[in-house]
Amino acid sequence: MPFNLYNSLSGKTEEFAPAQGNLVRFYDCGPTVYDYGHIGNFRTFIAVDVLRRFLHQSGFDLLHVMNITDVDDKIIRNANQRGLPIGEYTKKYEKAFLDDLDALSVQHPEVISRATEHIPEMAEFIQKLAKKRVAYKAEDGSWYFRIDKFKDYGKLSKKDFTGITNGGGGRMDADEYDKDDARDFALWKAPKEGEASWDTEIGPGRPGWHIECSTMAMKYLGETFDLHAGGEDLLFPHHENEIAQSESLTGKPFARHWMHVRFLLVEGQKMSKSLGNFYTLRDLVLLGHKPSSIRLLLISVPYRKQLNFTFDGLVQAANSVERLRNFKLRMETSHWDEGSNPEISVLAGKAIQEMTSSLNDDLNTAQALAAIFDLVRDVNAAADHGKVKKDDIPSVLEALRRFDEIFAIFDDQDAARVKTVVDWAKTEGLEEKISPQAAEIARAASLSDADIEEMVAKHSEARKARDFKASDAIRDQLLAEGIILENTKDDVRWKRK
Repeated sequence: MPFNLYNSLSGKTEEFAPAQGNLVRFYDCGPTVYDYGHIGNFRTFIAVDVLRRFLHQSGFDLLHVMNITDVDDKIIRNANQRGLPIGEYTKKYEKAFLDDLDALSVQHPEVISRATEHIPEMAEFIQKLAKKRVAYKAEDGSWYFRIDKFKDYGKLSKKDFTGITNGGGGRMDADEYDKDDARDFALWKAPKEGEASWDTEIGPGRPGWHIECSTMAMKYLGETFDLHAGGEDLLFPHHENEIAQSESLTGKPFARHWMHVRFLLVEGQKMSKSLGNFYTLRDLVLLGHKPSSIRLLLISVPYRKQLNFTFDGLVQAANSVERLRNFKLRMETSHWDEGSNPEISVLAGKAIQEMTSSLNDDLNTAQALAAIFDLVRDVNAAADHGKVKKDDIPSVLEALRRFDEIFAIFDDQDAARVKTVVDWAKTEGLEEKISPQAAEIARAASLSDADIEEMVAKHSEARKARDFKASDAIRDQLLAEGIILENTKDDVRWKRK
């Protein structure tokens, strides 16, 4: 079954396959590490995570490169305000970003490349563009790309620039440097007083935003690679400019396939600090929302459709995670009668087929989720009527395993991850942001599994001895630590809040 993925360059859904052998070489634009990541950022990174997980599940090898933009105007401004070198300033936010990826179960790429570690390569790239007469040096020492030298400019964003001339209202680069044409974009910015700069063969200064991605993508992936991914906000001008400078240098296609993830809304409105609906991942965790719930909500709507992020939706996502985990626990821990029921393996096989088919259809995560919840409903109903047998369980667990290879919500690390954010807030002097719900979830990470199992065993012994006062006291003690006990006909189960 072919994997079909929408290509922003062609404007069509196309069969995706690597150009060479089984190795998928792809690049996605990482963060600019001047602050903590917000949920709009993480929707994109989770969508890319779904892509790489599904490619891996489909049998492909991966060479995935993500950049870290660790020098730009905001970084320089904020570092100067705090009296810090930019390297020291960005180190904090890069670590926070990577920690947040871990909290959301986002796999790290094979290569993480930092802009400041590739300055010489960027200068060499610009030199080569200058030799081809598509880059020029302004009087102040900055370097620019001549857009009028690249006849295909606008082919990705489908914008028409033919009628835009110097001063004619075209979108200008957000800088204050002199250039020959208002449309031209900065490749290299001459140093200003108090700004970080590097001495290079093209003069002192620092790189423009666009040049870093072209340089690092081609260094690690070659002149033409399989796929370039990012948020829809990067389509123009960033990705358009990457194409222009890269293809002007090589004369070859830069990326064969382009994937762009839609913006999200928050409670029906565009996310902005002025509206008070701007949330980092850490904001949501401190409000008492688990990372697994946030991941599932951000993944629940296909990447090319706009997601309306709501707090009601977060509650529904939390309930969905709980339902799936409880189902898996039931399958793993219940005592099943010997034998098999062929209908159950048919249901499991159907779920796997529908999940795979949905993901092959431009990563349709909504349909894949529907397939697994159909399985949960049907198998639970069969189990309630004694129609699930011991030999049926492996096929059901295999469907859950394949689901979780993509959705990554079964590994219950929520309490520990919430505790990490709560501890961070305390070190940052943000105690007032820690909600009672977050504090309660964090407490559930204070006990080890062994400690909990020991207390659960004592609870069970007290119940068998009909010492309900003692068993209730243990239950209450565990509940105070964020541990919930569930008595079933088979045994006692426990879970962290």
